[in-house]
Amino acid sequence: MIKYIGSKRALLPWIIGTIQSIHHQAPIRTVVDLFSGSARVGHALKSKGFYVTSNDLMNYAHVLAQALVEADARTYSRERVQPMLDRLQSLPPRQGWFTQDYCEKARYFQPKNGARIEAIREGLEAEAGGDPLLRAILLTSLMLAADKVDSTTGIQMAYLKRWAPRAHNDLRLDYPPLLNGPGQALQGDALEVAAHLEADLFYLDPPYNQHSYLGNYHVWETLVRWDKPQTYGVANKRKDVQERKSPFNSRREAREAMQTLLGRIQAQHLVVSFNNEGFFAAEEIEEMLRHWGFVRRLTRPHARYVGARIGIYNPQGEKVGQVSHTENHEHLFVATHSRRVYNALSDHTEAAEALQLSLF
Repeated sequence: MIKYIGSKRALLPWIIGTIQSIHHQAPIRTVVDLFSGSARVGHALKSKGFYVTSNDLMNYAHVLAQALVEADARTYSRERVQPMLDRLQSLPPRQGWFTQDYCEKARYFQPKNGARIEAIREGLEAEAGGDPLLRAILLTSLMLAADKVDSTTGIQMAYLKRWAPRAHNDLRLDYPPLLNGPGQALQGDALEVAAHLEADLFYLDPPYNQHSYLGNYHVWETLVRWDKPQTYGVANKRKDVQERKSPFNSRREAREAMQTLLGRIQAQHLVVSFNNEGFFAAEEIEEMLRHWGFVRRLTRPHARYVGARIGIYNPQGEKVGQVSHTENHEHLFVATHSRRVYNALSDHTEAAEALQLSLF
């Protein structure tokens, strides 16, 4: 999976274990991941046999969900897809606007890899042949390959002053980790999409603060849209980063947006992921969930992302700011209509942690 500031890689066993604990008390068949991001959680849930509907507003996130949640590996097998990846890999490098904007003006990739990315992206649509899921699979392979040779700390608000060691490696396309079975990938505003979906369980991982995912991952958005956007600033962000705003990224608007969203969700169970650095205190989220009947809060410490742990540096590489703290607290809020589920989930999460040992 791509590096992602909102990724739940380290927390995935805890999240999936908690949902499995709910499932053991009240069987779950369908799950909605309403803010799917990197699709890591949806992919893991699909691997456990749930039918997953993933949704996100960003184009790159929708593509990842199409490949990792919706596509069926039995239809898009390695034997079918790998020859296409090999043909794309063999294309001669092409240095154009992408290489100039994201490897020379800004230094997210070595120019040699930028030219490979550009050639592959130009040839990708013909290989996909109008099949949207095949297109998403090829794009996902390209994003995963580019992520392995980038020169960032995991977000694209900036790039490293000196090339990361991995940036010197050659970009290589690999078959993505597709799963057998069906799923669904939607692209839309969570507030609008939620009103038209029903599922046994909704998983919510909304933006926590003022930093937008579009701003943090604008290169992936451009790679997917391939629209040669107007850019601004040293980081060469897309101009529309300044225009495409979410109410969840506004302290003034986030509470109303969250309350509206919760009022539109139709499900028996709801799992909300949040941390103590967001706009809401844990008690505020619990209060918003009260109409669901029974609410549990599960909490554990978690290391902050690497960019928040190495300090603040100016363009000359001089340290100009100090690290305030290296750890935060991640919360899972479980809201359920089932008293049996509520009673089974302890505040110390023994059931979920015991289940993790058997799952991972």
